[in-house]
Amino acid sequence: MLSNRSRSGKPLRTVICRACGLVWSDPRPHDARQFYEEEYRLSYKHTYSPKPKHVLRAGHVALSRFEKIERLLLNRKAVLDVGTGGGEFAYLLQSLGHRVCGIEPNRGYADYSIREYGLTVQVGFVQDATFPLDSFDVVTIWHVLEHTEDPGSILALLRSWLKPDGTLVVEVPNVEATCQSPRSTFHEAHLYNFNVVSLRRLAKKHGLFEARHLISRDGGNITMFFTRTAPLIADQFEAVIPGNYEWVSRIVRQHGNVRHHLTPLPYLRMWQRLCRSLRERRQTADARSGKALLDGLYSAQSRDRSTECG
Repeated sequence: MLSNRSRSGKPLRTVICRACGLVWSDPRPHDARQFYEEEYRLSYKHTYSPKPKHVLRAGHVALSRFEKIERLLLNRKAVLDVGTGGGEFAYLLQSLGHRVCGIEPNRGYADYSIREYGLTVQVGFVQDATFPLDSFDVVTIWHVLEHTEDPGSILALLRSWLKPDGTLVVEVPNVEATCQSPRSTFHEAHLYNFNVVSLRRLAKKHGLFEARHLISRDGGNITMFFTRTAPLIADQFEAVIPGNYEWVSRIVRQHGNVRHHLTPLPYLRMWQRLCRSLRERRQTADARSGKALLDGLYSAQSRDRSTECG
């Protein structure tokens, strides 16, 4: 066992596999369907649909995500965004001319994205979605896989929707991260916790080959790019990842409160949050709608990029 408390201080038993180093919550802290349909956004954002500050914040995140996958979108593409949320990333891609579909389990956020941005969104869980095989050039799943009850089956399903030459983009929190407080490492909503090697191995089992990966500057997030390959049959799959259990457990256990607070990280994060709050208050003061906010943000970014290129 790695931990018995969540970031909120509630009981949460988090364990690690001695064979492969995969980390998960055992037992499950909630009924996933009810939690994500009804409670997640309310508990996390305290609202059933995004507030202007949430739209602006997610818009900035959408721009950073686009930078990561821009090379995949040089021509008009068919894109599936799993876990569309308020629709900010999907709207950015749609505004750039791509054919975008989304999946979102939370009715309030899904309805908002459909109404506000005219997006095509299936309301429900990814395992219940219906798309033809080989439909999409790019499938993105940003900070969703760690919330799922069976991430392997989700990866296999997403693979089936990819065109043969398509790319699956998966971003998850990095269990090796030390940028956050040790008390914030494990979350009731995160049923699984990955590092690069454990996610790579799981994807390989389900017919996905890692083309490349990125780790965020602060080490907090992993972005992995997968292409299709043949799924492994049972006797081909080697579950053991030598050394990963020792590596992950050592990082988690050595990341203590005293050591963390002797680094600049917690104070830098506090300062960044304060600056962000002031900036968001100023930028959303006259917000007419989420669409107007995003149009202004995305067009400003486009002008800046044009100036740099010129």
